[in-house]
Amino acid sequence: MVRDVAESEETVVPPSSAQLGAARKFVRAHGKPSRAVVENIGRAGARVVLVGADGALGDVVVPSVATGEALIEAVEDLAPATWDAETVNQTKIGPEHRRKMAGR
Repeated sequence: MVRDVAESEETVVPPSSAQLGAARKFVRAHGKPSRAVVENIGRAGARVVLVGADGALGDVVVPSVATGEALIEAVEDLAPATWDAETVNQTKIGPEHRRKMAGR
């Protein structure tokens, strides 16, 4: 089976200054080290979910998973993570965030 080159290779678009600024601001506001989980969201790109040392959640949407990984690499005190027990246990989801997720 022959694969289309576009299917197997992803063009790395560097994170924008706004995306980098948002991630750096989050780390400054929510402590070091913060964690980041990159989630593919299809054609829209990828969501970099930020988890602060204080348990706060944030996110930055980027054009691709590769861009998300480049964002993490470029931001000091932001560590790549997965949704393992340690990362999940670090999160503190408050009532306001729960209402937002529920669409209220």
